[in-house]
Amino acid sequence: MTRDPDGRHDTPPPPQGLPAPRQAVLRRELGPVLLTLYGLGTILGAGIYVVIGEVAGAAGLLTPFAFVLAALVASLTALSFSELTARIPEAGGPIDYARQAFGRRGLCIAIGWGLVATGTVSGATILTGFERYASLFIDLPRAWTLIIVTLALGGIAIAGMRESAWFMAATTLLGMAGLGYVVWVAAPAMGDAPVRLAESLSGLEFGMVTGLFLGAFLAFYSFIGFEDMANLAEEVRDAPRTMPRAIVSAVVISLVVYALVAIAATSVLAPDDLAGAHAPLVAVVEAMGHPGVPLGLISLFIIVNGALGQIIMATRLLMDMGRDRAGAPSALGRVHPRTHTPIVATLAVTITILLLALFLPLATLANLTSAIMLAVFVMVNASLIVLKRRGQPEDVPNVARWIPWAGMLLSTGALITQGMLAATGGPGG
Repeated sequence: MTRDPDGRHDTPPPPQGLPAPRQAVLRRELGPVLLTLYGLGTILGAGIYVVIGEVAGAAGLLTPFAFVLAALVASLTALSFSELTARIPEAGGPIDYARQAFGRRGLCIAIGWGLVATGTVSGATILTGFERYASLFIDLPRAWTLIIVTLALGGIAIAGMRESAWFMAATTLLGMAGLGYVVWVAAPAMGDAPVRLAESLSGLEFGMVTGLFLGAFLAFYSFIGFEDMANLAEEVRDAPRTMPRAIVSAVVISLVVYALVAIAATSVLAPDDLAGAHAPLVAVVEAMGHPGVPLGLISLFIIVNGALGQIIMATRLLMDMGRDRAGAPSALGRVHPRTHTPIVATLAVTITILLLALFLPLATLANLTSAIMLAVFVMVNASLIVLKRRGQPEDVPNVARWIPWAGMLLSTGALITQGMLAATGGPGG
């Protein structure tokens, strides 16, 4: 048996046939508040500022329910992550969970590359949304905007984890203030929201249900980000205690904020108008007679916040795979002695994100991200089911056994539903 990085409890050695960790060393610099703000930044930045128009175009007046449905799928898996991050507080996150549960090298490699793909595609999605908001203020060709911002974020990620986390904490608070501004501005139009939502539910038709599921699938993208926190486990102080609390807090806060903003947006603008708006939340504020420029500027910060989170997540995964020789070149596993960051991996991820942002549209990127992430969530929940059968450590959160089962079934159902909708020519197909 070996001690985990915090020395809090014993963890079994890697199954036979898999490489033994570790050589690269990360620095533990993050506490609970900074970690929670980091998680909020990755969730909010990857979410409602970018895709609310796409969700409204699919779900119509049921847009708030699409976010709630997406939250149900995400929250169950978030609870599974909360236990797994305490059991196995390592930077590989789901890769290490699958390694401990199943011991299959090929499976671990597939999960690792799937998560790296999610991080890069998600980062490209966010930067595409950034360009839409930036075009309101900056008269630059789309390509130049994406090149400048992406390379700048790569530079911040290389500079150091603490520097990145403080940048994300500051922009997260600013982004939360912006969303609060949207709700405050829309408040006069939200009085009849309960009646409107009830009427929409009472008149459900097949097309509306299909739209709700499509919207929920797109809205699910808005909750992606909490799993990125798992990849910081080796950079968090007292990870077995801090990680679970921060993950749950970030998801709950995000759900409340998303529900309020979705109700506010659909109370002010018709779904088709939201879907057609270049910057949907700015359009909501301007429709109520308030200036949209402040919100547009805030949006730029929170959106790049989310993109930075995706860069960091993907690079930590590549680093973990490289240093373990688990399907990635060893050069990607090197950590610079001065910055304590994986510079080679960061450069590789940054360039890939830039190329995707330049050549793929927003809806395609969001749907691709959600599909890959749902597949990973299925495996994460399955890993916890297997590990709980082997035993339950006393000093980690003990989520109910039905939670990983429900998370696995819901994630599987959502993935199958998206595949069926795509096969019939629905959006995202």
